[in-house]
Amino acid sequence: MQMTPGEREKPLIGFVGQGYIGKHYADDFEHRGYPVVRYALEEPHLNNKEKIQNCNIVFIAVPTPTTPTGFDDSIVRDAIGLVGAGKIVIVKSTIVPGTTKSFQSHYPDRIVFYSPEFLSEATATHDAAHPFSNILGAAADDAAHKAAAEQIHAILPPAPFSLTCDSTEAELIKYAHNGSGYVEIIFFNLMYELAQKSGANWTPIEQALQADPYIAHRYAKPIHKTGRGAGGHCFIKDFAALRDLYESRVGNPAGVETFKSIENKNIALLKESKKDLDLLQGVYGNI
Repeated sequence: MQMTPGEREKPLIGFVGQGYIGKHYADDFEHRGYPVVRYALEEPHLNNKEKIQNCNIVFIAVPTPTTPTGFDDSIVRDAIGLVGAGKIVIVKSTIVPGTTKSFQSHYPDRIVFYSPEFLSEATATHDAAHPFSNILGAAADDAAHKAAAEQIHAILPPAPFSLTCDSTEAELIKYAHNGSGYVEIIFFNLMYELAQKSGANWTPIEQALQADPYIAHRYAKPIHKTGRGAGGHCFIKDFAALRDLYESRVGNPAGVETFKSIENKNIALLKESKKDLDLLQGVYGNI
């Protein structure tokens, strides 16, 4: 099919990883008329590996597991190696603060950014097309990154809030986002238990919380999906990494104990309701 002049002006966008994050971002760019190359370890994208180096801008959305031995960014690091010299890399995978700058040092001939994603699995298509914010964290404060940042913001779907900042700041924004949701889930579960022990019905309490404009109430439903607790592919691994990060870099005893107490309560809730036990084991091993 012959491309129109308008289509020829659009940069070739690459995507490494086609899980729900990479797939929905790629779908959105394709829907908006951008030429897209998708590479993943599964068909039908398996044979596109060499094509990634020809892409002007490449989004990386691959796993960053937290395991009993710690946080692992090796899959992202290897994926960046597929990008052509002089091209722009945007990491969407959750990574601990400082990692993007490590990537930039490892690949000085690429222009590396970190951009947190805020997709929910149930609403990923809508979230990709209608972001509430576009955050771009630059690994260096130089002319190349400033020019690339302008180019990236120009191709992203419009959002009410846009920000270009340091990559470590962007990485912390992502952990603050996921961590706040995790803590919210645990707090409302504690209130749910208190309501039960007080002989109160949770339904009117939840209705009042949902109507309260002054509190975050997204997770005011303690029994969520398959049980109680903060589950899913992101919450469990990201909070474990965040707790470890705080313990190693800050080390304040009261703060460390707060993180551990919240984490231990969540582990207990997941085990009691038999929710996401496979994901729990992947992060903590046999507990």
